[in-house]
Amino acid sequence: MEMNTVSSSSLLVALLIPLIGTLGVMFRGKDENVREGISSVSSILLLGVVCSLIPAVLKGKVLVFHLFTILPGLTITLRADAMSMIFALVASSLWTIAVFYSMGYMRGLNEHAQTRFNACFALAIFGAIGVAFSDNLLTMYLFYEIVSICTYPLVAHHQDEEGYSGARKYIVYLTATAKAFLLPAMILIYVLTGTLDFAMDISTGIFPADVNKALVVMLYIFCLFGFAKNGVMPFHHWLPGAMVAPTPVSALLHAVAVVKVGVFCTTRVMLYVFGVDTMDALNLGIPTAYFVGFTVIMASVLALSKDNLKARLAYSTVSQLSYIIMGVALLTPSGIEGGLIHIVNHAFSKITLFFCAGAIYVATHKKNISEMEGLGKTMPYTFGAFGIASLSMIGAPPVAGFITKWNLLIGSIEAHQIGILLILIASTLLNAAYFAPVTYRAFFSARPAGETFQGIKEAPLAMLIPILIACAISVIIGIFPQFMMQFVKAVTG
Repeated sequence: MEMNTVSSSSLLVALLIPLIGTLGVMFRGKDENVREGISSVSSILLLGVVCSLIPAVLKGKVLVFHLFTILPGLTITLRADAMSMIFALVASSLWTIAVFYSMGYMRGLNEHAQTRFNACFALAIFGAIGVAFSDNLLTMYLFYEIVSICTYPLVAHHQDEEGYSGARKYIVYLTATAKAFLLPAMILIYVLTGTLDFAMDISTGIFPADVNKALVVMLYIFCLFGFAKNGVMPFHHWLPGAMVAPTPVSALLHAVAVVKVGVFCTTRVMLYVFGVDTMDALNLGIPTAYFVGFTVIMASVLALSKDNLKARLAYSTVSQLSYIIMGVALLTPSGIEGGLIHIVNHAFSKITLFFCAGAIYVATHKKNISEMEGLGKTMPYTFGAFGIASLSMIGAPPVAGFITKWNLLIGSIEAHQIGILLILIASTLLNAAYFAPVTYRAFFSARPAGETFQGIKEAPLAMLIPILIACAISVIIGIFPQFMMQFVKAVTG
């Protein structure tokens, strides 16, 4: 597809909407209806602006908006292309759903500091949209750090010892890896190439042909570990530790703003800085696929050992994120497509699962899977949605995750990597092993003796409706994947 570059101020508008929404929430925080109305309107406006970019991008245009130049080849510039739109559409649409869910959750538990919560939530989306629309590594780095900083108060929301401990681990892991690995890598890339701008297609990358090969390999490793939000072991411990946050924050961390920022940045750099040809020539792809394959398997085994529902979901996220990197690292069309479409498929399915965990807690104050026997008969919609979203994580049709697994399996065959094929099959069995018991206990296990569940019912509609919407979208994009696959296929060529 031939691409041409067009200047578009809509990118700046998209960036400013969540920022203005943040200010509105802070100034009108005392009136909770106005505060949450501002968040809702901001999310809808953002989704509308992002959607308005779709026709131009699908025609092969690359939309850019230059903010300012620091040095020659070093600018702060926004850009919307096919890969940008994958993440921008996910972030903007899920913010719309999450705003309404958060309203029901925070009010249902009468949580404190709701104004701060809503403001930081909007700021996190501001950072995520900035990452999505970054035209170069410097712009991406700045917004990546914004996401880290503004989500810290969300992780520490409860302001108790457990909250502060989880938040400290969260911020130290994410900022230390960015400073230790990513910042030096960025400086060296600029010295070697004279630019930090992303390439216009995924084949070439930005490195000149005569560059030192060992240096490029080192820079690649630094970028892989520098974006620690991607959850790749051994820099994954922050993610389960962040589960002390309220459930809407967990949903934000695991489906939208944080981990997706990590894998988006990682895959964006793999494809648009290093490029498929360079990665293939230096044999970077397949070793990366096996390296993250270890995370896929080990995180699934750890998930299987957790009784706390949010902890199990957290380790599931660590595993599922590596599918995205693994697919791209296969460097085959189907592999890359399977990895990139999982950014979308995992987002809608995982936010459904976390929404369900939050609804269960609000309705029952139960956190452990072993305490959920028979709850499905009392909360059929919540546990039904959980079961459907679980099928997506497992990769069963017709839910969205099937499209991911199908493409990844084909990609592994295209790359002649039977080992990756076996990792995918093993992880699918592990997915079933740690998700199926939750739904089985809820619907098919007898209630504990003396437990009547009297007074327990479905969570408030403000929570239940977003759950059902997110669950329905997971099914719809599994049955009709063509819309999002347009953007994915535009990336691969």
